[in-house]
Amino acid sequence: MKIQQVFILFLTFALMAFGLPKNIQKKVDKEIKNYFNVETFSFTEVKIDSENTKDLPSKFNDNNLFKIEANNAFLGYAYLSHAPSKTAQFDYFVLLDKDLIVLKSKVLIYREEYGGEIGSSRWLKQFIGKKGGDQLKYGDNIMAISGATISVRSMTNAMNNLLESLKILHSRNIL
Repeated sequence: MKIQQVFILFLTFALMAFGLPKNIQKKVDKEIKNYFNVETFSFTEVKIDSENTKDLPSKFNDNNLFKIEANNAFLGYAYLSHAPSKTAQFDYFVLLDKDLIVLKSKVLIYREEYGGEIGSSRWLKQFIGKKGGDQLKYGDNIMAISGATISVRSMTNAMNNLLESLKILHSRNIL
């Protein structure tokens, strides 16, 4: 019995080492193709050593920051992460241009019964054009959503952390 458990655990880690989960990768690919109007592109993980990420507000680990290129041209970056909702977490994606300005954000998977309205493109449009140094404030320059207060605050905090982290990485000439 123990050998089977060890094998299953090994197989799980081996599969995770080969990139994003298929369902998330399909959604990300679709967003990139639609936004940049390309059929094929390269999606390469950007590795940042732990010394440069330990003091950042956002997490930068394996498989969450990617460089996007098509037709021998650098298009931008994709950042994937998760944020807490009331009792679970939701997965989100942020598409950035070469200058680290937000082009698009999307909630990829929302796991709650209530609050899913944060996934609406109308609400998420608030983040377009934001860059390092911008400060997002719930109820001020970020609209509240009745019934989704926790998720709205969480996404706003996640975006603030990402923007601050990108600003720091850019100032260190890492991005």
